[in-house]
Amino acid sequence: MLIKPSEAAIGRHRQRLAEEMRTMRGSNALAVIVTLNPVIRGWTAYHRSQVSSEAFTSLAAYMWTLTWKWARHSHPNKGRRWVAARYFGKFHPNREDRWVFGDKDTGTRLVKHSWTAIRRHVMVKGTASPDDPGLAGYWRYRRDKHGPPLDAHTLALLTRQGGNCPLCGDQLLDTSHLPGSPEQWQDWWTGVTRQDIQLAPGGLGNTGRDGERNARPSKALMHASCNRARKARQRRSTAPLPQPAMS
Repeated sequence: MLIKPSEAAIGRHRQRLAEEMRTMRGSNALAVIVTLNPVIRGWTAYHRSQVSSEAFTSLAAYMWTLTWKWARHSHPNKGRRWVAARYFGKFHPNREDRWVFGDKDTGTRLVKHSWTAIRRHVMVKGTASPDDPGLAGYWRYRRDKHGPPLDAHTLALLTRQGGNCPLCGDQLLDTSHLPGSPEQWQDWWTGVTRQDIQLAPGGLGNTGRDGERNARPSKALMHASCNRARKARQRRSTAPLPQPAMS
């Protein structure tokens, strides 16, 4: 039996994308990307274990139409070539695709549905239950082997970090209780971010004996709230000291 995303689910997702794009009129490209990437990633993460290639390709084409209309609406007095050069290009370094929507100032790109690889769901053996303590090894092996429905880069970061945020040390994703809907996956993607952080040879988030001299910048997955707190601390540490009032 082949399970595909239902027409109703696809229709709701298309409507959500169109509504988000309408509300983003007047915003910049970076705001569009930050708003829509969790929506796209959440929907594809939930449906990637199904027969979804055709749906992903169709949605990628629909998303291109929405971004093109948004760009033309943002610059009604500019020609097509100017609009294409301003908002589209080879923003993905590993793909020969010059029609990726992105922000040239930051290099941030809008993910495409069709970039999500299909990962078939593996059926549970017999009547195996996660509540059976005798099958703890089986469920641990199953989680480690098949993993959550995330892209290879995100999975690599989670594995390298032991599944924990390098800033607070708390768990980023509970593999035993994965999100169960596109909306829950969207919330998860909204709550995490990939950022450069100073990593020392001793481990994530630590510094070596010589402090920052041994630290090296590297990409890490962390809670978005932790990253905001980190940036706030950095701003406070670099803010000029208040000058005493002159009498």
